Amino acid sequence: MSLERIISITGKPGLYKIISQIKNGLIVESVTEGKRLPVYASEKVSALSDISIYTYTGDVPLLEVYEKMAKKTGGKAAVDHKADAAELRAFLQSVIEDFDQDRVYHSDLKKLFQWFNILAENNLLKEEKEKKEEGKEKTKKAPAKAAAKKPAAAKGKSTPKTSGAKGGAKAATPMKKGK
Repeated sequence: MSLERIISITGKPGLYKIISQIKNGLIVESVTEGKRLPVYASEKVSALSDISIYTYTGDVPLLEVYEKMAKKTGGKAAVDHKADAAELRAFLQSVIEDFDQDRVYHSDLKKLFQWFNILAENNLLKEEKEKKEEGKEKTKKAPAKAAAKKPAAAKGKSTPKTSGAKGGAKAATPMKKGK
């Protein structure tokens, strides 16, 4: 599981994948809808890989929290983010025993569960090993393409050598001076 290219944009619902970078911002794609849109430098963006949950002993990165939640739910969606605060806290308590009850607000829990469910529904919670194995299976199943053979050069004839210059620039012609 990797959250490096997944972001949240303040004022816009859902999560977004970073597709590309432009001069004054980013091009992102909605995880749920697949629509692409520009995000400018003036908008507030939070990378999920930079977010952590307060605990009594320190902070736990969101990636670790989501890995534990995915293990508990079997990769399926967890408790709905619209559930009451006690239910959300109880589920998180079962995953992270020492999360700080005072500093983790109900609005934080709602975002945490909403984002987890979005990632789970779009199969973005899979382990990196599983993704690599799926990629290997696809390459094994795909038929191998025959390599195009180059025609053998005729014996005794050499191929002309070309210059190392690129672009095929035209030769400069001398300018005529006016009469």
